[in-house]
Amino acid sequence: MNKKPTWRARLNYSFDNALSKGPLVLIGWLALAALILVVLATVVSLLVPGVAPDGTGLKEVFWDFLFQALTPNPFDVTSPLPFLFIMLVVTLGSLFMVSILIGTLTTGIGERLEQMRRGRSHVLENDHTIILGWSHQVFTIVEELVTANENRKNGAVIAILCERDKVDMENDLRSRVPNTKNTRVICRSGSPIDPTDLQIASPHTARAIIILPPEDGEPDSIVIKTILALTNNPNRRPEPYHIVTQISAARNQEVIRMLGNKDAINAVLTDDVIARVMAQTSHQSGLSVVYTELLNFSGDEIYFKEEQTLSGRTFADSLSVYEDSSVMGLQLADGSIKLNPPMNTRLSPGDKVIAMSADDDTIQLSGLEKHPIQSHLIRSSARRESQPAEKCLILGWNASAATIIRELDHYAPAGSTIMVVAEQSLQETILHSAATRNQKIEFCGGDTSDRALLNTLNIADFDHVLVLADTRLDIQSADARTLITLLHLRDIAEKDATPFSIVSEMLDLRNRELAEVVRVDDFIVSDHLISLLMSQLSENGALFDVFTDLFDSLGSEIYLKPAQEYVEIGSPVNFYTVMEAARQRGEIAIGYRIVSQLHNAAKSYGVITNPRKSVEVKFSLQDKIIVLAED
Repeated sequence: MNKKPTWRARLNYSFDNALSKGPLVLIGWLALAALILVVLATVVSLLVPGVAPDGTGLKEVFWDFLFQALTPNPFDVTSPLPFLFIMLVVTLGSLFMVSILIGTLTTGIGERLEQMRRGRSHVLENDHTIILGWSHQVFTIVEELVTANENRKNGAVIAILCERDKVDMENDLRSRVPNTKNTRVICRSGSPIDPTDLQIASPHTARAIIILPPEDGEPDSIVIKTILALTNNPNRRPEPYHIVTQISAARNQEVIRMLGNKDAINAVLTDDVIARVMAQTSHQSGLSVVYTELLNFSGDEIYFKEEQTLSGRTFADSLSVYEDSSVMGLQLADGSIKLNPPMNTRLSPGDKVIAMSADDDTIQLSGLEKHPIQSHLIRSSARRESQPAEKCLILGWNASAATIIRELDHYAPAGSTIMVVAEQSLQETILHSAATRNQKIEFCGGDTSDRALLNTLNIADFDHVLVLADTRLDIQSADARTLITLLHLRDIAEKDATPFSIVSEMLDLRNRELAEVVRVDDFIVSDHLISLLMSQLSENGALFDVFTDLFDSLGSEIYLKPAQEYVEIGSPVNFYTVMEAARQRGEIAIGYRIVSQLHNAAKSYGVITNPRKSVEVKFSLQDKIIVLAED
């Protein structure tokens, strides 16, 4: 039988419960104890004869004891001895309680400072961008958002919430993004899947929320849990959230759609996007640079603008109305996207042009009634001969590879071949990875960085070579392996006169500078490209349908075609003329590539998008025109 707790145990238990409520409760108890001590001293002094000094009443005695308790000072030694003794008791009691008070305040302040250091204080901002989670992508995203915020007069705020130490986050960001200009970056520690921790970042006042999946484990499940914590939070705002994230598995797209019935959720299917870009770039040298120019905030971006003066006119009429903005398509009044629609499409009220421009306020009508088209320099379109069967070599295998093969099948002529080189254990997986119509899949087992193996492949016989990153390794190890393979490929290419294009996937943008010595035709820095895309979507969610259409093999895509097919070579020609030559083919010219600058990083590897239309350029035989076209 349990013994009944003693009154002393109950008193200790009550005292412990009171202390557990925080320092404010302890301060209150100390104040009450001090008051009781002063009242008892006053009562004893007045009730016991001869204790209180002559001529003093209740008010004077009470205030003497109260001030002695608050600020112990020397007292009048001529007072009666009993009064001096009581005054001494009050002084000692007050010193004891003040010591406890100072200790409590010191502990409370220390805890508060520790809380601030750990990043647990709430973000009190409005119209800010939140990044939930942490990966190496965060640096690119922050850097891009800083650039995007430069034209905001009152500055901008980025709040990052993840399960890392606040100081460590700030140090890492400071080393990778040293200049945040007019953007403040706030770091907070907490779990993005915990609804309580989410409130620290103040999502109910944010303009956009970017969810970064972790770099290991099950990233898609963490993304889904984070979205649930946001959208099903009882403290959520009634207005829709603007959420941007990325997922790896296509099967999770439907789950994201179900979660987004009330909110605007743009989920980028990473493997699919990278696969499509890799497939397109393998046939269009320089395309990766074009996509980078379209996606970063340092150059031109894509905007929507309703131009009332174009209502009732054809889409063809809209192409040349801007001097320094390039029209790419239409956003119809119902919100649907049409890239490179038929030239005779008429614009209706509410329709918006989709234009590439330096900023949203630079999309201005040129005012020209007649455009300076040099008709004599336009070349008539020649019928293209059917392409012969192609041979493509894929070195390595990862989650994007099967989609790359499916995408390549859209571009390859009938009778083409794909040779995949990967570990022997993957043979069955690779041979049955994708159903192809125009290509036959072959397999070779081995190490893709083994020069002896590469020599046996007769690489010069292939038209295209794709080098995939080994995502099973850490980022730097995977890129190092890719670099070794590229060095071997370039050496083989230099010893053989037969040209073949090389497209390589890298994981860290910083390694691209190391790889430039290899002079590969294109680098797809996969995570960097996805980071750029997410940054764009966080600023304008309507771009999701634009990029989905742009990356799709169906409909219009970006192509780099020989300049000589459009205009006379060697003669100065303005871009109005180039655009007219493309329009006559049902295409939209949005830029060009100067091949002589192919390896010049300072000049964007020769890629110029959205040029001023009145500026004249002299093209050579190797130069390309960048167009939006169906094939």
